[in-house]
Amino acid sequence: MPSPPAGKRAEAGPGHGDRRLNAGIAERLREAADILEAQGANRFRINAYRRAAETVADLGKSVAEIAEKEGIEGLIALPTIGESIAGAIAQMIRTGRWPQLERLRGTLDPEALFQTVPGIGPELARRLHDTLHVDTLEALETAAHQGELEKVPGIGQRRAQALRASLNDALNRVRPARRTAPAGARPDVALILQVDDEYRRRAETDDLPTIAPKRFNPEGTAWLPILHSQRGDWHFTALYSNTALAHRLDRVREWVVVYFYDGDHREGQNTVVTETRGPLQGRRVVRGREDECRRHYADA
Repeated sequence: MPSPPAGKRAEAGPGHGDRRLNAGIAERLREAADILEAQGANRFRINAYRRAAETVADLGKSVAEIAEKEGIEGLIALPTIGESIAGAIAQMIRTGRWPQLERLRGTLDPEALFQTVPGIGPELARRLHDTLHVDTLEALETAAHQGELEKVPGIGQRRAQALRASLNDALNRVRPARRTAPAGARPDVALILQVDDEYRRRAETDDLPTIAPKRFNPEGTAWLPILHSQRGDWHFTALYSNTALAHRLDRVREWVVVYFYDGDHREGQNTVVTETRGPLQGRRVVRGREDECRRHYADA
């Protein structure tokens, strides 16, 4: 029997591969909701993922086709799909991965993720992660455009420019309208320090759910505490920094990574450490935002 015209195939709904893609994305969204529920996260966030999963599962066309033809706006236009979830779907279409779910599972490996970008090998991936403290390609691109790459040992101006171009190419197909919070559109350091304090206090008293990170955990022990918290319009997730550098320096339970997003789907992350020198020595500070921390403590 001859194949129907392309228009007829589109009217008939997604093909087998497209249905499988939709079903896989829907299943990941459901899994994220289930994990967040088990970890005591915000009920609104949990329900948002579940509603989005149903939308994707019931679509009459492929999410990849929508993204290809209409971009991120086409995904946002779907019922129950906001900017943040549209961005997650775009990541899964583009790379087959969803770092946020991997983080919740404890399976995120930023160094392996960075190596998917042309020009980044194992050693450079390690230095990028150790120096910049970011764990997604979007966050790495933001750091690159803020001039942070030049702080990484071995990266000069020419190589930084080449890496920015490689990241742009890797992320250019389907982009969220807003990927990360720009300066001035992120939580005040006071809020981040409050989350850091709550996390460390509750982690020390075993008052938080734990996950079993894949990295540096051959026994598969569920040892890494995770906190989901909300302050004002901002939602936070906090974990100890389970990085190679933190392990080498024995700072795993001293460095805390705080991820944040708000109702406008602005997203970002900061690392909180104890300052070892200067006027803030002994204080908890947000790395990269030391000037704000100085003002915060001066006003306290």
